[in-house]
Amino acid sequence: MNGLSSVSANYQNRNYYLNSNPVRVQREPEDNTAKTVATAGILQAFAMFLHKASEYCGNKLMQGKEFTSSENIKRTAQQMVKDNNLKVTVDYIDHKNINNYPSQIREMLGPVARGENAFYADSLKLAVAPKSKPSLILHELGHAINAGKGKFMRFLQKSRGYVSAVPAALLFANGLFKNNDDKPNFIERNAGKIGFLAFLPTIIEEGMASVRGLKYAKKLKGVNLAPLKRNYFFAWMTYVIAGLGLGVAAKQALLESKNK
Repeated sequence: MNGLSSVSANYQNRNYYLNSNPVRVQREPEDNTAKTVATAGILQAFAMFLHKASEYCGNKLMQGKEFTSSENIKRTAQQMVKDNNLKVTVDYIDHKNINNYPSQIREMLGPVARGENAFYADSLKLAVAPKSKPSLILHELGHAINAGKGKFMRFLQKSRGYVSAVPAALLFANGLFKNNDDKPNFIERNAGKIGFLAFLPTIIEEGMASVRGLKYAKKLKGVNLAPLKRNYFFAWMTYVIAGLGLGVAAKQALLESKNK
């Protein structure tokens, strides 16, 4: 839920890489035509499944209940800021206080005000969550803690800024290493796996942000953490699905280029 540095800030629409247009397959002179068409059909069907799965997880997240009072959450958030010496502005957004922000970022805050999103922007040192769903702020402060945990954690965070270029990069690399015998090379055989692995740093960092939030939530006495764990699980699954979607998009891109 690291909105401003991710491909999309709206976790109700996490289908970053799912291609909604069917793969266009041209006729091949050899018997590979049927196999190519079948592969394209399978990829498109899987992309549609991932799209529905992402919508399901996003809806489940939005329907999730808060695990404790907003006062407890705000105190916990303040403790996270204090313990980790975070230089971060923390805010809970609704349709009223959104107007306190400059017009440049008000559009990004719109989904937050509607209860549809939460994000941490390292460049702005700003962590926000919906006033109607304040528990998401603990995850966002987890991102803020990650940002200060050294070069490796910062790499995990920043990597999401480049993943949208993965299909194009694989197409370029595939052209450089194409086999003379026209047999599938390493990139063609493993494009889906490479695409997913490119998104894996984001999946890991998102999970760690939730773990940090849960660590502080556990300090609240007599609180049932099940609703919070449930919400964070569905949020994390949208990233897993996005990684699978990137793998599908990478495979689709190579398939399309091969049949041009």
